[in-house]
Amino acid sequence: MAKRRKSGLFRKYFLVTISIILASFVFIGGALLLFVSGLWMNEKNTLLAENTVSVAQNTRDVLKSDYLDESSRSSVIVICNTLLQISNAVDADFFIVNPEGHVVYCKEILQSNMALYTGNCMVHNRYSIPADIMEQAMQGTVCKTGDLGGILDDVHFVVSSPIVVDGKTVAVVFSTQSIVDGLTPYVAGILKMFTYATLFAFFVAFILVYLVSFRLTKPLREMSAAAKQYATGDFSKRISINRGKIRIWGHDETDELVQAFNSMAQALATLEMSRRSFVANVSHELKTPMTTIGGFIDGILDGTIEPEKEAQYLKIVSDEVKRLSRLVTGMLNMSKIEAGELDLKPTNFDISEMIFHTLLSFEQMIDNKHIEIRGLDSFKSNMITADKDMINQVVYNLVDNAVKFTPDGGYIDVSSKSDAEKVIIKIRNSGRGIPSDEIDKIFERFYKIDKSRSYDIKGAGMGLYIVKTIIELHGGQIAARSEEGLYTEFIFQLPLN
Repeated sequence: MAKRRKSGLFRKYFLVTISIILASFVFIGGALLLFVSGLWMNEKNTLLAENTVSVAQNTRDVLKSDYLDESSRSSVIVICNTLLQISNAVDADFFIVNPEGHVVYCKEILQSNMALYTGNCMVHNRYSIPADIMEQAMQGTVCKTGDLGGILDDVHFVVSSPIVVDGKTVAVVFSTQSIVDGLTPYVAGILKMFTYATLFAFFVAFILVYLVSFRLTKPLREMSAAAKQYATGDFSKRISINRGKIRIWGHDETDELVQAFNSMAQALATLEMSRRSFVANVSHELKTPMTTIGGFIDGILDGTIEPEKEAQYLKIVSDEVKRLSRLVTGMLNMSKIEAGELDLKPTNFDISEMIFHTLLSFEQMIDNKHIEIRGLDSFKSNMITADKDMINQVVYNLVDNAVKFTPDGGYIDVSSKSDAEKVIIKIRNSGRGIPSDEIDKIFERFYKIDKSRSYDIKGAGMGLYIVKTIIELHGGQIAARSEEGLYTEFIFQLPLN
């Protein structure tokens, strides 16, 4: 199936391109034939008209002293000889007609002694030009196409020019030339040359289009194959951007698509790793407290746990329930963030006071670990307008992390300052710190620094992701700085309004 689709993509691209080229050749050929036919007809018509007028002038000179019905035998020879020569020269039929529409001079008269003496010929004797055509022809030179009132077998060029002697039209010179007999061999010759040239060009185009189509569709075929591999959960395959040694046009949209595709694959791979880690962590986080809760509750119910110790174990059960509640709340918040359903409800409050009360809520843990709190003596009131519950979640998560990862006897340093536009909060704690190669990843969802902090991790890698999202929803920014073995510091700023 994969092979068939692979060849199908190339085949479709190749056939479409070849069809367009072939249609272009046909269109060009048709346009060329029309242009050449029109040019040939214009040239033939012009040439026929010029020669017809010339014959009329020469005949007029011959007949100046002798009228047509009284012409001498020498005049007949001169006139008919002129008609013969002109007819042969331009491959047309020239003849002279009297005002009644009967042919009196033609080239065939010289080819028959009887015709020479009688002035008639077997070819033109049957010609009788209709009166309407004669009337128009005697007015001046006329150029048209037609069958001369049904006299000719097919469509001809027909040119007429009157012979005027002493102000009187004594005859009319007609010239006719078959369009079909003349145009057909001419067009056939042009078509033959065009066909040979087209076949050669089409052969070259066929090869070039084949190579170019194969080259251009290669990344698409590779992406198609890679997408199927990604569907199985394997995101290791990447598409090569450099598809050849010679790049005439440089980078194009296909290269950008390949880069975007590779970036997407990398993001999917990271997301898949995070998802698996998240599932494993959440499963563990859910299983451990549930097992603890179930065990202690069963112990109380079946009497295994002594009555005087029930309060102690119920306190543990309460803590585990709260832990589960925080985990579920975090997951729900993350779901709302991704669905765009996290709405802000701004109120005016003092963020410095919020930080102070949050630290008080961790007083027992702080005292147990003998943590020194620095910076509270220089704390100043900073009023902001924001969603109080969301900002409280930000402060709680950051303080919780600071308390959790500060070693016994360490310190937590907090500071708050503002200007006319924003407030800047810093929370620093001593401790192991965060490795430099992981500092940029800590705000990604599901990310946990297992290598350095797995000894005290109880979350599922959602806290800092939610913190960053909440701050950005308020138009603020957050960053982290750390030196391994010394400290970790989170700095976030929020607009005052």
